[in-house]
Amino acid sequence: MPKDTFWTTDPSELLRVRPGFDLADQPTDGTPGFDGGKTEGQDALAAGRDKLAELQEKLYACGREGDTRSVLLVLQAMDTAGKGGIVSHVIGAMNPGGVHYAGFGKPTPEELAHDFLWRIWREVPSAGQVGVFDRSHYEDVLIGRVRQLAPPDELERRYGAITGFEHELAESGTTIVKVMLHISRGEQKKRLAARLDDRTKLWKFNPADVDERLRWDDYQEAYQIALERTTTAEAPWFVVPADHKWYARVAVQQLLIHTLERLDLEWPMPDYDVEEQKRRLAAS
Repeated sequence: MPKDTFWTTDPSELLRVRPGFDLADQPTDGTPGFDGGKTEGQDALAAGRDKLAELQEKLYACGREGDTRSVLLVLQAMDTAGKGGIVSHVIGAMNPGGVHYAGFGKPTPEELAHDFLWRIWREVPSAGQVGVFDRSHYEDVLIGRVRQLAPPDELERRYGAITGFEHELAESGTTIVKVMLHISRGEQKKRLAARLDDRTKLWKFNPADVDERLRWDDYQEAYQIALERTTTAEAPWFVVPADHKWYARVAVQQLLIHTLERLDLEWPMPDYDVEEQKRRLAAS
């Protein structure tokens, strides 16, 4: 079923952060631009898998033939907002050979001995790849601000360093899609409680998640500042309502489809005579 069946408005326009954006005014339980509920959302996700996979394979094939372009999806969110589900249900539809996944946790002693972007540079996607950052360089201006892990002047430097880093990536041919999954405090509490009630999900629970909840308002402020300071034409932010997991997944899928379609990719032409190879194969 084509995407137009489900989307009344392109989510890349509806969800994009623009001047005057206020995170506090953004609903977490909405489904902007989508025509339908959970069942339709699941249908849309299934319908989009083949399209996304084809576009990603085309990018990968072009990269193998010398095209320097790539795509980077940055996922940022409060705990339980659904980053893992995006990776499983959206990125999982792609050929893993053309995907570069990087999950960023607490910096190691080696990483702390370098500038905060050192470990990020090491994980940027190569030509033809779709890169996925599960958390990212933004941790250093989010938790770094909330937990006061860096002085104010260093935080200010980091905003500039981030935009410079993303500009350099864009100049080298990487299209950047930055997604904040916007979950409500109440929905997060339900999801954390569900983990504690499920023996198979206990490994996902971290007592520190409760500590971070106590700083909820501080994190919302940190996100607002980061969104304002680092959304640019070449590296835009998209704020995706995440109280409905199905909507967040299909919205991110559509953002990636839109991004890959805009690259206007063509299947690379072989450097051999196709008909000749057919004849050789038939005679073999």
